[in-house]
Amino acid sequence: METLVETSKSVPVRGNVLIDRKKVMELVDQLRLTIPEEIRAAEDVLSQKDQILNIAQNDARRTKSMAEDEFRDRLNQSEVVVQAEARAAETVREAEERITRMLQQSEVEALSRRTEADAYALRSLRSMELELDKLVGSVRKGIQVLAIQASSNLDLRSYDGEEADHAESLR
Repeated sequence: METLVETSKSVPVRGNVLIDRKKVMELVDQLRLTIPEEIRAAEDVLSQKDQILNIAQNDARRTKSMAEDEFRDRLNQSEVVVQAEARAAETVREAEERITRMLQQSEVEALSRRTEADAYALRSLRSMELELDKLVGSVRKGIQVLAIQASSNLDLRSYDGEEADHAESLR
C-alpha cells in the first residue's frame, strides 16, 4: 500500500494523491485473505498457549520434583556419611577397648608367669641348697677323715712304736 501511495500521482495544492481504484481493491482483497490466516495463526498460538503453559508447568513440576529428590539424596548421603563416621568412631572405640583388655590380660598373664617362674626358681634353689648341704656335709666328713689321717700320720712319726699302736687302738 505504501508503494501504491508513493507511486500515485499527486493532486496539486492539497497534498492529496490519486490512487488507482483497481489496485487498491486488489490490495484490500489480499488483506482480506491474509488477515484471516494471521487471525487463525494467532488463534493457533492462543490455543497452543494453554498447551505450552501446561507443558511448562509439567516441566517445572518435574524439575522441582527432581531437585527435591536430589536434595533428599544429598541429605541422605550426608546422613549416610554421618552414620559411617559414627560407625567408624564406634569401631575405633571398640578396638581401643579390646586393645586395653588385651594389654591388661597380657599384664596379668605376665605377672602370673613371673610369679610361677619365681616360685620355680625358689623351689630349685631350695633343692640345690639341700643338695649343697649334703655335699657340704660330705666334704666336711671327707675333710675330717683326711684331717684325722693326716694327724695320725704326724703322730706316728713323732711317737715311738708303742705309742703308735696305742693311738691306733684308740681309734
